Amino acid sequence: MSMPESITADLVICRLTQMVTPGGETGQPLRGADLGEVEVHDGDMWIAAYAGEIVAVGHGYEVRERLDLDDSAIIIDAQGMVAVPGLIDCHTHACFAGDRVEEFEMRSRGASYEEIHASGGGILSTVRDTRAALHDDLVARTRQHLAGMLEHGATTIEVKSGYGLDTDTEMDMLRAIQSAGYESAPHVTATCLAAHAIPDEAESADAYLTECIDHLFPDMVEWGLADAVDVFCEQGAFDVEQARRYLEAGRDHGLAMRIHGDQFAEIGALDLAVELGARSIDHLEATGKKGVAKLAASDVVGVALPTAALTLGRPLPPARALVDAGGLLALATDFNPGSSPCDSLPAVMHLACTQCHLSPAEALSAVTVNAAHVLGIGDRTGRLRVGQRADITLLDVPDWRYLAYRLGSENVKHVIVEGVWALEG
Repeated sequence: MSMPESITADLVICRLTQMVTPGGETGQPLRGADLGEVEVHDGDMWIAAYAGEIVAVGHGYEVRERLDLDDSAIIIDAQGMVAVPGLIDCHTHACFAGDRVEEFEMRSRGASYEEIHASGGGILSTVRDTRAALHDDLVARTRQHLAGMLEHGATTIEVKSGYGLDTDTEMDMLRAIQSAGYESAPHVTATCLAAHAIPDEAESADAYLTECIDHLFPDMVEWGLADAVDVFCEQGAFDVEQARRYLEAGRDHGLAMRIHGDQFAEIGALDLAVELGARSIDHLEATGKKGVAKLAASDVVGVALPTAALTLGRPLPPARALVDAGGLLALATDFNPGSSPCDSLPAVMHLACTQCHLSPAEALSAVTVNAAHVLGIGDRTGRLRVGQRADITLLDVPDWRYLAYRLGSENVKHVIVEGVWALEG
């Protein structure tokens, strides 16, 4: 009788009470009813990793006798804990200067969006602060924001530019995102959202986009500063044809396409996302039944941002309807200083369950495998399986559903990023 093949490991998480991972085929997102397909393994579960990659997952009796531990191996006794894949925040604006707490107070007293804008608030307020900030300050602030998200279990975080609205500051933001990513534990991916709003000094929206396409895009691609481009296609921002020109130019540079759309009105952003085969359309608070059906029939992911809808008093995105129609859904924080000052994916999961009527399993898949798909990294992360990156969040809770159940107290105990112990609670 042959002996089982040994497993070299430099990280072992042992004696887990529970291990939970989305189902489905490795590298593929989950759509429709399959979004709620999660595997729940109870009792003495072990996860072993080597060089940042998961090499074994199973019950203790299946794994421990096969282990060949590296001399410097880290062993985590996780008795009483629960393991889930590292959470993935696929839509944030975590690079900015200043805050909008005054605007928050105005809104709490009943001020309208128009009143806030007239008082100097809104996106352009953050643009002024970000333009005035020193580069090192932007890096430090972004690192601080990334650390906060890590504490809530996020191991991969997308960060957008978009508070510069001129080519120099947009480049500075993208460099700050890159530097903060190098210096932070979570994986960071950058998106160029130079088309976030029309700057006050611009001759026209078209002239500003020409400046971005002709000068910003070549430089940021040469320096490898972005993985995707994004545009706010909305009334008062950029129309469909302007968004098309911006996105196609990004695509021609080899960048993925994403769209902020249907936040306040359906002006054709969703149709454009489907036509171009964008990775995602994000927001969807204004999306009607026909839009849901069209999105569900496509391979574009609808990214719901429930904290932004609640902060602005907008309708919740039709997450439940999209899933029921067989579509692809992801969830994200939309962390930003104005419309969503929330850095917690578990809080988003709670709201998605209580307000959008998703199940905890659907919410978990939406912030792991489907969020990974939005960022183009689904083949590397999002599930706890052999061959996937060892990105793991450990919870000090009796049941994995506590992650969504406990609003404001998700009990993240440890976070492992690519096999490295990044957070010890």
